[in-house]
This record gives sequence, structure tokens and C-alpha cells, in this order.
Amino acid sequence: MGHAYMSEWLVRLMTSNANKRCEASQICLYDANVNSYEEEIHIMASRMTINYEKKPCYDIVFAGDFSLLAEELADLGTADRRVAVICDSNTEKLFGKEVREILEKSAKKVILHAFPAGEANKTLDTVKEIYRKLIEEKFDRKDLLVALGGGVVGDITGYAAATYLRGIDFIQIPTTLIAQSDSSIGGKTGVDFDGYKNMVGAFYMPKLVYMNVGTLKKLDDRQFYAGFAEVMKHGLIKDALFYEWLLDHMYEIHDRDTEVLLEMVMKSCGVKKLVVEKDPKEQGERALLNFGHTIGHAIEKAKNFEMVHGECITLGMVAAAFISWKRENISMEEYYEVRDMFVPFNLPISIDDIDPEEIVSLTKSDKKMEAGQIKFVLLKKVGKAYVDRTVTDTEILDAVKEIYFSDEDMRE
Repeated sequence: MGHAYMSEWLVRLMTSNANKRCEASQICLYDANVNSYEEEIHIMASRMTINYEKKPCYDIVFAGDFSLLAEELADLGTADRRVAVICDSNTEKLFGKEVREILEKSAKKVILHAFPAGEANKTLDTVKEIYRKLIEEKFDRKDLLVALGGGVVGDITGYAAATYLRGIDFIQIPTTLIAQSDSSIGGKTGVDFDGYKNMVGAFYMPKLVYMNVGTLKKLDDRQFYAGFAEVMKHGLIKDALFYEWLLDHMYEIHDRDTEVLLEMVMKSCGVKKLVVEKDPKEQGERALLNFGHTIGHAIEKAKNFEMVHGECITLGMVAAAFISWKRENISMEEYYEVRDMFVPFNLPISIDDIDPEEIVSLTKSDKKMEAGQIKFVLLKKVGKAYVDRTVTDTEILDAVKEIYFSDEDMRE
């Protein structure tokens, strides 16, 4: 349904960026050979303070490498504290040794605990193993946990910190785009339960978030673009100018230009800062950050977490934009522009091998349900979203059918 339509906007964008790429290659604006993490340029760190209940709570440090990490930890008084670096099997290989050696310069003792990578391990069993390690190493309330990794690592570590000995300090060192732009900010922690997303958790603020955008060079393309879905979400719900900026810098984002990545992550964090400071515990405006998540989480569960989170959220955003169009909040052309903007960033706008009726049913298990009603996030326009409690099952079903690419569609 609607899959063959390509907006004039996408045609113009693809033509414009094809020309831009050709021109840039001719005048050597970017050397594609200088693209490794080790060769990364050094960027002067920037800071952003996140407030909680109108008081400064923690800083986000934006940097191009890990060179300032030991100094930042020392400022937290780690000289007499034990530090546990919690990571998954992927980040252990990529950054575990480097980060551990840096932390050993400023901490009493450093241990590293890794668990198997993947959403399937975002469970209470994984938290249980962290508890066991901390108990064996005799960690007390004065010690510190460090979340080194993506959103799964940050959520698990934060929840372990919130609950171990009724609360132990932790910091976030997010290494993926989805974690740097979204999940490491705002204090949401938790795990999945029996396949249901984030059903067990707590609001618990970190003491520091250290963002090294250089780590984004290590991500495979699929993970990088999946994280970009959350970046684009921030523009759609809260900042139309940021949305336009992302499209204008598509070429540099594709090439992972360090300075552009740094600016992009800072702008994205700025949007989230505005939202979480106004509503730290999701009593109102923070729910806007769930744009695309109701249907996205349902797809994620239906596909047994075989799809990357950002891909599922993209499909959810397309579906939510479709409902926004059908309610005449946005025009048809605006809907197709929102849909098509994901295409240049290698994100899906349709899906096969799902049962639309099952997706509707799974939305009923979403944690955002309130008094039996789904808090569905829709667009008033690009850059402005709102929470609606009147979205019907029929509207959700129609939206899922819009993104569902059936066998019949393939034959057409």
C-alpha cells in the first residue's frame, strides 16, 4: 500500500546529494582512506549539563577520543573507589582493554565484566550475574559501575546500579549512535521480561556521560544507521531546523565526518535535554520520545528481536506519520517526505513476514498503556508532536498494513 510512490522531495534530495558527492570527490574535500578509529582527529571536548528537578545533576562530555576520561573520573573521586566496567562481548573486544587501562590510572581497582551481546540478553538473568560479580569482588555503596557500550549495556548497568545495595553510582560511556543520541541520557534503566520491552526498570541518573564520537567509526553500517533513526526522531518531534540540518548534511553523515558527527550528537542531546528536564519521569512531555515506539516495539517482539531496534522504530515512525496524515494533521506530501527521508539512511519503510493483526494485539502489552489506553505519539507537523489517547485499533491496523509489504504487493 503506497509503496510505489516516491515523493518529489526524495528525487530532489538524491539528485542533489549525488551531485554533491561528485563535486566533493573532484576537489578532494574528504580523504576516504583516513577513516580509521586510530587515525581519528582530536576534538576539543564540550560539555552539557543535565538538570534534574531544576538542579544540576550530571554532565555530558563530548569528545573525539578517550583521552580525558581518566581526568573526568578523577573529578568524581575514584582514587579510593573500586570500578566495575560492564560491557558486552562486542565492546569488550573493541574498547575494553583501552578503557580499563585508562581507568586504572584514576581508580583504586578496576574489574571488567562482559556478557553476551544482543537484546536477547537484556534480562534479569544478566543483571543477576552482575550482582554476583559485584558481591564476589566485595563492591560497596561507595564504589562505581561504568556502562561501556550501547543501549542494552547502558540500560542493564543502570538498573544494576539502581538496585545493588539499594543504589550505587554509575557512569555511562555510550559507544553506539543510539546510546549517544538517546538512551544514555535521562536516567531510564531497565530490562526486558519474557520478551516484553523494558517492563522492569527504574529511573536512576548517572553521575557522568562520556561520549567519544570516535567510537562511531567502529560501528557496522547497520548499527550506525539504526542509531540514526533515533536522531531523526528528535528532529521530527521537537526541532524542524535540526531535521533540515540532518538532511543537508546527509553526505557527511554517511562518511562519518567526525566534526559533523560531534555536532549531530550534541544537537540530538540538546533536544533530549529539553524534554527530560521538563519531565524527568515521563508524566507528560517525555512521552513524546516514544514516537514510533508503540508499533516499533510490537514489530520487534513479533520478529523475535531479529531486527535491530532502530529499524523497528523507523517502521513505527512511518506508521505513526501515516495516522497523522489520515487525521489531516499533515498533508499527503508531508507524510511521504517523512517516510522517504529514511531511505537515504538505509532504513526500512516497509516490512514483510508479519501479521498485521498480531502487531495490533502486541501493542496492548506496551508499557506505555495507561488505564487501558495507548499513549500514541502523533505529529502535528514536522518538528512538533503530541500524545493522543484516542488512536483506535482500526487506525493502528491500517497503519501497519501501510508498511506491510505482502505477497500481493510483490506480484503487482
